[in-house]
Amino acid sequence: MNNRLEQIQRYMDHQKLDAVIITSPRHVYYLTGFNSDPHERFLGLVIPHGDEPVLITPELDRQAASQASSVQKIVTHTDTQNPYEVLKSTLPSSLRQVGIEKGHLTVNRYEQLKAAIGAEVFLDMEALLQEMRSVKTSEEVQRIKHAIRLVEDVLREGLKKVQVGVTEIEIVAELEYQMKKLGAQGPSFETMVLAGEKSALPHGKPDHRPIKEGEFLLFDLGVYADGYISDITRTFAVGRVTQRMASMYEAVLAANRAGIDATKPGVTFASIDQQAREAIAERGYGEYFIHRLGHGMGLETHEYPSVHGENQDIAKTGNVFTIEPGVYIPEVGGVRIEDDVLVTDNGCEVLTTFPKELKIIG
Repeated sequence: MNNRLEQIQRYMDHQKLDAVIITSPRHVYYLTGFNSDPHERFLGLVIPHGDEPVLITPELDRQAASQASSVQKIVTHTDTQNPYEVLKSTLPSSLRQVGIEKGHLTVNRYEQLKAAIGAEVFLDMEALLQEMRSVKTSEEVQRIKHAIRLVEDVLREGLKKVQVGVTEIEIVAELEYQMKKLGAQGPSFETMVLAGEKSALPHGKPDHRPIKEGEFLLFDLGVYADGYISDITRTFAVGRVTQRMASMYEAVLAANRAGIDATKPGVTFASIDQQAREAIAERGYGEYFIHRLGHGMGLETHEYPSVHGENQDIAKTGNVFTIEPGVYIPEVGGVRIEDDVLVTDNGCEVLTTFPKELKIIG
């Protein structure tokens, strides 16, 4: 935590910032170790130039913050106080340039903050924080691996529920029950179980559709545990598999492996996407791969980098992202195979271990 705050302070020196105000709960956690959902209440980390940082929390979180935060100075506000007046009291009386997270603040909160502190210039901190978060420490990688082990255990348990006639939503309920039972805080995003023609919807919604013989069943799920997330997709065949289904699956599996093989430090994210996309196109399904290859993950399900064909940024050791090619044929069905990978000095480590060969279930 101290190293991260030191990076912020060096950036402040370089940009001549009088203060930085961090309001995203994820970034407060990243910089202090205090993990909280303040709901509508104000939560902020204030870093004045040349002075110690201050964590501002709702009064009801005082005890939790004092136990978890690496920042020692904690100021609280009650539900009847104006938190922006409390914020103002932690800052120098004269401010010119202040760093904020423009992507997180609503217009309403920005206007309240600006009126309270009276700075002339507001500089966006998102790019710096994105860069810092994109390279994971060994501790962060271990937490991600823990979340992955949990979700893979959840998937194994959920598969026991699958049989013809069971509905998508019943399986979702079982998966989310297992998440809590096995030790996760909960799902890291909306759990997805899609059967038959619905598996061709990359962001489809599970409902009371029953599972039928001879169709794809797609699982996309992740858990949130100890501040970090996991994200995995596997596609199965129920009861039997047709030649067309097998062909679709093999195309996606080949693309998944091509993307993994292409991942190493020094290559562009565009080139990783391209290698996977070509594997699907060579097998005649290019028009049915309709999204990017993957996305960064860590504190959040979707973060930097975005692995797509126009991203010329360079992969670095410590990047963690998904590789999830898919083929989606309307009214027929879809296949997606998603792994979480870590860029290493020599290539990449596949963090997900759940088998990927086509499996017939139910």
